[in-house]
Amino acid sequence: MKKLILMFGLLSLLLVSNSCKKDKNEFSDCWKAPNKTQLKLTVLEGPTVSLPSKISIFFKVTDENNNPVGYLTEDNFVIYEKGINDSCPRTISNFEAARKISGREQIFTHTTLLVLDLSGSVLQQSLPQVKEAANAFIEQIVPPLPDPSIALGIYWFDGEDVLHELEPVTSNLSDLKNAISGITQNISTDNSTDLYGAVIKADAKADGILAQYQAADITAAVSVVLFTDGEDRANRYPKQTAYDAVNGSPNEISWFTLGVGNEINVQDLQRIGRNGFSQVASIDQLTNVFKQIGLQINSEANSYYFFEYCSPIRNGSNNGLIIEAYEGNEVGFIQATFDATGFTGGCQL
Repeated sequence: MKKLILMFGLLSLLLVSNSCKKDKNEFSDCWKAPNKTQLKLTVLEGPTVSLPSKISIFFKVTDENNNPVGYLTEDNFVIYEKGINDSCPRTISNFEAARKISGREQIFTHTTLLVLDLSGSVLQQSLPQVKEAANAFIEQIVPPLPDPSIALGIYWFDGEDVLHELEPVTSNLSDLKNAISGITQNISTDNSTDLYGAVIKADAKADGILAQYQAADITAAVSVVLFTDGEDRANRYPKQTAYDAVNGSPNEISWFTLGVGNEINVQDLQRIGRNGFSQVASIDQLTNVFKQIGLQINSEANSYYFFEYCSPIRNGSNNGLIIEAYEGNEVGFIQATFDATGFTGGCQL
């Protein structure tokens, strides 16, 4: 009898153990926060819901060094939801929830300001190479078919107390290239270099662009790319004023500088190019470096994602949402909640 009771007890314990194990693994796809997040997802808008069951969220992706992470696709993201009957967030498959990265024209724009030194030394010694490099840069930034969310404007400076407009901000690639082609050696009447003044005025233009889009409830970012072959000679403004203009710029404004030759002030260009400084010894290297900067700016412009998906949840006012992003071995995530009241089938993206 004791042996029978013992066997029954062992059987009961085994059943309890298996039951607990089953409960623990009830959701085998429960989300666990990664031990290290190398990607940072910054929510700019949302999540917003629209019937019958669409959820939209606008965010930016950067790496752990705050560099932009662009060109992610739907396959780089995993969606987790936690409804009223879920003990933890569960993976939502593509079959349950269609998803896509949608057009951002109505909520986001990225503008690049190309600022060229056209002082006497450039016009007399290296104008053809500068025009070739500028055109290569423009082609890297602006797509052949106009994209309203991507635009570029061209400005130039010499010794005058003016930041000259060569081509206003536009998404038209042909207009931009024609403007570069139209630069001649007699465009300038002052051979000096008002570098600090150009920085101060470019900062004001970038601030104005941001303010314009913010007034229209559009998220915006601006990249300023400044090229020079020398240092400030005009002495119109203190260098600290130029430094302060850059330092006071919001994070939405990125600054890149490119210097060529041995007459540049490296310290100046490093301080002004807070997001990137490049130096080339020869004018013949200019095109390749301009292209590299263009790739970096392109990644910045494409690191903003308007992500939409159709939720399978049909009820609950405080449902959990996690969107996880992967790029190679790097991972990051955002967490949010949403109200699914009134959700039904029929969602289309």
